Amino acid sequence: MNPTNNELVVGLVSVSDRASGGVYEDKGIPALTDWLASALSTPYRIESRLIADERAQIEATLVELVDRERCHLVLTTGGTGPARRDVTPEATLAVGTKEMPGFGEQMRQISLRFVPTAILSRQVAVIRETPDHAALIMNLPGQPKSIKETLEGLKDEQGKVVVGGIFAAVPYCIDLIGGPYIETNPAVTAAWRPKNAQRPLQPKE
Repeated sequence: MNPTNNELVVGLVSVSDRASGGVYEDKGIPALTDWLASALSTPYRIESRLIADERAQIEATLVELVDRERCHLVLTTGGTGPARRDVTPEATLAVGTKEMPGFGEQMRQISLRFVPTAILSRQVAVIRETPDHAALIMNLPGQPKSIKETLEGLKDEQGKVVVGGIFAAVPYCIDLIGGPYIETNPAVTAAWRPKNAQRPLQPKE
């Protein structure tokens, strides 16, 4: 399905052997869906997939979401630790054409505010390019609380940003790779762009 010119298409991929096998209910995709609903103020459509920790399946799913479903942004959750079955970063790097290391670095900086084991997380981000399309793919943590913290950042009691979340940089990244212009709810996350890349706010219909 081809998106309309202004429609953002977001792929959500939860990587979990047990959730995909029906052992327990997946929490990653609902957490991402709820967060996007609170953060995005422009039209978007979600394509979601719940799959096992199998590298070939992860790679095939990411390729499908970008090349066939024409996603502009793909967010994965799960499978980024040091265990033998954690292969999401390897699959992500395999399908990418450019690595974007700053996203993973910032995610670990945020998580280290809470747990020292954040250094065991191996989240990566890449751009996948085809001749006529490109998408940003990012690995996120597996827990809903951590997903929210890494996307949104940390704020003090007065609402001032203490540590910036990674999503603030996503809209401009999507601009640069030819995707739709993304506007966000600044109370959740304020999209940052240089002044020459900013557009006037669109009136609500």
